[in-house]
Amino acid sequence: MRHLCHFSVQPNQRYLPGPHNSPGNRRQDTITIMSRVLINSPSSVTLIGGGAVRRAVFDTALRHAPVLVAADGGADTAQSFGQSPTAIIGDLDSIDNLEYWQNSDVPVHRVDDQDTTDFEKCMELISAPLILGVGFLGARTDHTLAALSTLMKFAPKPVILLGEKDLVFFAPPAFDLRVPTGSPVSLFPLVPVRGTHSKGLEWSVDGLLMSPGDKVGTSNRMMGPQLELAFDAPGLLVILPLLTLSDVARMLSTQAR
Repeated sequence: MRHLCHFSVQPNQRYLPGPHNSPGNRRQDTITIMSRVLINSPSSVTLIGGGAVRRAVFDTALRHAPVLVAADGGADTAQSFGQSPTAIIGDLDSIDNLEYWQNSDVPVHRVDDQDTTDFEKCMELISAPLILGVGFLGARTDHTLAALSTLMKFAPKPVILLGEKDLVFFAPPAFDLRVPTGSPVSLFPLVPVRGTHSKGLEWSVDGLLMSPGDKVGTSNRMMGPQLELAFDAPGLLVILPLLTLSDVARMLSTQAR
């Protein structure tokens, strides 16, 4: 079953038009100037990257975010799962079946910018209530680090990256959500931040200064069903079990309104 969406392409784009009206029904636009929004979706978006993705994680993402968009080579993975994305965005240097997609009904948007990753390009060009990213964690360490940095770059855009067993998001300065008792909770600062309030953790972070290369919060643990955290500034990645996805998605979507 193909997951369809009704999204709008903003009119204030500057394109070098591709041959989408030519024989073979080719559809490709080359974006020469990065615009604020290319895809404006009223529904949550699953963004699939070119890294390894378990089918179960992919299906979980689509249940929460039924609009499927592919970042470059993620289109090949989507195809292997029997799905066609509603659009493909990227510099198109890692997609295997480019000619197939160019001759399909799927819009292919080429972004010729070698200073940004395909994930960054998609973050720049997609507007949605929530974006769930799959295929961005675990395949290569450098790609994973780049994706985590991108979460901070585009905050407070509500984005969650899904791995095989856990998820990661860039936390707002204060939030609360349900997390099952006994669950691991890891807190990784990308910049120095100080905890101002915490509840539900076995090891409190109240007053704790966390920073890269110094104190980080690996493998804390929930002692109750409710997690409350507040810090003096944004700058923290939170890693939780995948089973918390519904609650994390609800919290980030609410905060983004």
